Amino acid sequence: MRMTSKGQVTIPRAIRDRFGFLPGAEVEFVAVDGVITLVKAETARLDQADRALAALEGSAGAGMTTDEIMTLTRG
Repeated sequence: MRMTSKGQVTIPRAIRDRFGFLPGAEVEFVAVDGVITLVKAETARLDQADRALAALEGSAGAGMTTDEIMTLTRG
C-alpha cells in the first residue's frame, strides 16, 4: 500500500467491511510502543482512559485521613 503526497491511504474494502469502518466514520491513530493502530474514535478514547487509569494504579499512598482532607477542603 502506498501513501499519497497528501498522506492518504486507502483502507482495503475487506478490512473496512470486517471492522465496520463506514464512510464518515470517525477514526484515530493510536501510537503505543512504536506501533500505530487505526481505531474507531470511541474505542481510542476508551483505550486512552484505560491506559491513564492503569498508569495511576497503586500511586495513591496512605497519606491523609478523610477527616484531614475534609478539613483542608473546608478551608
